[in-house]
Order: sequence, then structure tokens, then C-alpha cells
Amino acid sequence: MVIFGFRTKVFVLTMLTLLCPRCGNPAAHPLHKSVTKFTLFFIPLFPIKIKYTTQCTFCGVTNRLSKDQATQLLQQASGQPRSSQGHGVHQQHQYPPRT
Repeated sequence: MVIFGFRTKVFVLTMLTLLCPRCGNPAAHPLHKSVTKFTLFFIPLFPIKIKYTTQCTFCGVTNRLSKDQATQLLQQASGQPRSSQGHGVHQQHQYPPRT
């Protein structure tokens, strides 16, 4: 008997303040990376599917992003200035254009 299947893990890469395309409110959007791996005998072996999404914390809408769009948002997030007291200065970002 061979036991195989799939396992998905979701990672939060960063939190961004984005203008939601659905509700129009500037709200926090976590950038998620979902990795689905093939498992054999409950051991994850290799990734099958990787997808990137953001979710508006105000209205709950989920937007799927390409890898390039997610990389662009990560670069924008890492470039945010921080104050010396540990409180982040929040900048509002726009969703990257769809290609």
C-alpha cells in the first residue's frame, strides 16, 4: 500500500497598506504565499503549485497575484522608511499593474 497526497502551507510574507480595488478603502493586506507539495508517506517531497494572494482586512476580498507582482510588492514593502521608535511609517501602495 502506497500512501500519497498533497499538503498546502500558507506563509505570510509581509503586511502592506493597499487601496482595496473592491471597497476603495486603504487597509492592511497580508501578502500570502501558498505552497502545495506532493507527499509520500506523509513526507512532503517537492512543490507542485505556488500561488501568491493578498486579502483586504476591511472587506475580505482576496486577489491573486503573479510571482512578478508579489516580488514587486515585497520590494516596495522593504523600502518603507521606519522611525527610530519602532513605529513604522505606513505608506499606501497601489496594486501592481496586471500583465
